[in-house]
Amino acid sequence: MKTKRSIKVRYLALTVFLFVSIAYILVRPTNSADWSLDQQVLPSVTILGNVVTIDNVRNFRYTSENDYTPSYYTGTYDVSKIKSVDYIVEPFGDFSGAAHTFLSFGFEEGKYVAISVEIRKKKGQTFSPWLTFLKQYELMYVVADEQDVVKLRTNYRKDTVYMYPTRIDQAHAKQLFLSMIQRVNELHDKPEFYNLFTNTCTTNIVRHVNEISEVKVPFSYRVLMPGYSDKLAYDLGLLDTTLPYDKIRERYKINDKAMKYADDKDFSLKIRE
Repeated sequence: MKTKRSIKVRYLALTVFLFVSIAYILVRPTNSADWSLDQQVLPSVTILGNVVTIDNVRNFRYTSENDYTPSYYTGTYDVSKIKSVDYIVEPFGDFSGAAHTFLSFGFEEGKYVAISVEIRKKKGQTFSPWLTFLKQYELMYVVADEQDVVKLRTNYRKDTVYMYPTRIDQAHAKQLFLSMIQRVNELHDKPEFYNLFTNTCTTNIVRHVNEISEVKVPFSYRVLMPGYSDKLAYDLGLLDTTLPYDKIRERYKINDKAMKYADDKDFSLKIRE
């Protein structure tokens, strides 16, 4: 027979559950908050024919991982002159499946621009994968110069970074770039929450690739654990497959070159030599 005390406990638990559920449903993403300095400014895009103009391309100069001079510029890119797309993987932490991934687009005139899908942190926040399920982080597409977004990881975080040239042709590279750039504008107007399963750096890249490619990236644990995503891309033939995977991985590790050419005006070209 149920006691009055047990009934009260269950009633209280149900009340708390309903309250939390309603609060979860009602919370909405925002672009108005006290953001971390490196993520305060959202990029925005104007497209006129083949010419894409991106305002607020991030180009910070670092003296350490957490010390930097903020800087942004307006970049103009002719999508008819895209010549390459690189897939970049930054493993981190003790778990081999943990990694950040992003893309960098190269143009005939020697320009490179990277697009990195990240959490948008408020001041004082640190990343916790579990908090992504509680709508604690917004999603942001960082559009950045490689002197910023690559060198931050290789030279200051000291993470291992692999920069793989993809086998995408120019027509599909153009479509991929435009797909990602249009999403930059969408997020500028309609913010979203980052979610560890459904809305991450790698799931967004997969979504863009599957929009434009005949080779579809399947749902896989190697997408949810992006430290393994380069092997998935290799198996699908999306990356250089002229050597066994382990040798390809070693070939495209860029840390030594990033350190050697840190202050070189041709940094992006030198790390690809």
